[in-house]
Amino acid sequence: MRVLGVDPGSRFMGYGVVEEKRGRLAHVGHGVIKVDESAPLASRLKDLHAALAEALARYRPDSVAVEGLFTFRNARSALVLGHARGVALLAAAQAGLTVYEYAPAKVKKSVGAGGADGKDAVGRMVRTLLSLGAEKFERADASDALAVALCHLNQGRAGVPSAMAASGKKRKGAAALLADRLAPSYRKPEAR
Repeated sequence: MRVLGVDPGSRFMGYGVVEEKRGRLAHVGHGVIKVDESAPLASRLKDLHAALAEALARYRPDSVAVEGLFTFRNARSALVLGHARGVALLAAAQAGLTVYEYAPAKVKKSVGAGGADGKDAVGRMVRTLLSLGAEKFERADASDALAVALCHLNQGRAGVPSAMAASGKKRKGAAALLADRLAPSYRKPEAR
């Protein structure tokens, strides 16, 4: 199952592609779509759409996961972000893909970052889950998008049974995969 996660924004839109094969998570790619912030909103949205459509064609995901809105104090900011989210939803729908949306707090929790943790903590957890080592993300938008993709895979909403599910084993979420990665030699004692 290959998922393209999107961290929407009207100036910077992050995308990240993660694949789950046989219970293992693999980083496929990521990036940040940057548009001219001095351009009119309509022009920025057009450029975001074109670049995201290109990423969807390049990575050919099975589904798309988009980070939802969080509470804004500024109604204009919320409206502009809503436009950017609409572009992501449109690009995915035009590609014939199912779109899933996740609240920012759920995304953060799904990768093992706490509520008060910032974007740096999300980036660290994403690097750990995907075995990216010390790779630096150009912007947090890319690591946030990868976190959205991981959140979707953790939810088990893939629609296609994973290899583990087909074999009768319980599907592992991102937290369990993280535990395996951090302590590979630990095995639960067998019951006697």
